[in-house]
Amino acid sequence: MSRRTRVGIVFGGRSVEHEVSLISARSVMAAIDPERFEAVPIGVTKEGRWLIGGDPMRELTRAAEATRGRAAAVRGESPSDDPPVGIRPMLPGLSEGGRQPARAGSAPDSEPLDVIFPLVHGISGEDGTLQGLLEMADLPYVGAGVLGSSVGMDKDVSRRLFVHQGLPAVETICLRRSEWEGADRPAIARRVHEVVGWPCFVKPAGSGSSVGVSKVRTESELAAALDLAFQYDLKALVERAVNAREIEVAVLGNVEPVASVPGEIVPAHEFYDYESKYLTESKLLVPAPLEPAQAAEARRLAIEAFRVLDLAGMARVDLFLDRETGRFYLNEINTLPGFTPVSMYPRLWEATGLPYRELITRLIALALERRAERRALRTSYTPGVPESDPS
Repeated sequence: MSRRTRVGIVFGGRSVEHEVSLISARSVMAAIDPERFEAVPIGVTKEGRWLIGGDPMRELTRAAEATRGRAAAVRGESPSDDPPVGIRPMLPGLSEGGRQPARAGSAPDSEPLDVIFPLVHGISGEDGTLQGLLEMADLPYVGAGVLGSSVGMDKDVSRRLFVHQGLPAVETICLRRSEWEGADRPAIARRVHEVVGWPCFVKPAGSGSSVGVSKVRTESELAAALDLAFQYDLKALVERAVNAREIEVAVLGNVEPVASVPGEIVPAHEFYDYESKYLTESKLLVPAPLEPAQAAEARRLAIEAFRVLDLAGMARVDLFLDRETGRFYLNEINTLPGFTPVSMYPRLWEATGLPYRELITRLIALALERRAERRALRTSYTPGVPESDPS
């Protein structure tokens, strides 16, 4: 039997999406083809420490449960019986006991890793930070590179690029926390009124899972919404609220990306907030009930957005379909979409004819393909020495 490809599944992380990341990782590890791949779990604590060897998933899950228990106690609820767990600090270059140095790109006391499947959603995992570390370690990884990950995570920058390329996006104002704290707040409210109008949405520029997002109906609600958004990011977006259907398209590929059938979110709440995504029964319509021309346009826009941000591997593109005009608007792009059992990205590909296990296999193949392309590039140059023909 040939050697299985060793896949490092990195999960956890320092963002507010830590718990969602754990669910994604469990789902991928349960579904990955065991005959072709050996899954190696690698956990990252909320403090940024790495857990390698043993059972990182169990450690992080218990820590998360302990945190929820303490939060419940603060709220006067019955806390969990599980005591707080002290997590042993680890670094990627150390073995499980923290004493024996491991080879670069290897798990403790094992063969080297062949590829990384990052499932660290949000800050420090989806924003190019982790991708930069993996590039320095010369490890192939699933998903977008440093640039695409960073730009995709920043809703302000990605939206500017969309508009620059002529792609449709709703009217938006970006504010920095320092600007909000030291500015004439009534003047900012007037600017919002003139450019965006009421109602509008306020959201952190670089957070995910709808954490910190508020719908603002009147000027009196603006300050509280911005204060909340600035708890999660140094930039916040204020965007016009559109009476729209929420359409999502999954994109897969490197040089020649392809788009899935569109899906539609029917939120359990007024908009698709964190509770609607993970704690209540929002409806996911797959495929979305769209006219053929609308479905084709959604897929076209998704691929265009993917290319504009120079993405690779995968992305989920979120669009608004204006109920009154029938026009599509690009909302945001998620370069590391959820892989939980209810996540839209794998469900869209399942409906398009690519089952979950095969999707994971395809993503790993794309990561290795991209690494091979990059390795063909020259990494050295000596002045005065004739350059050889790369062919």
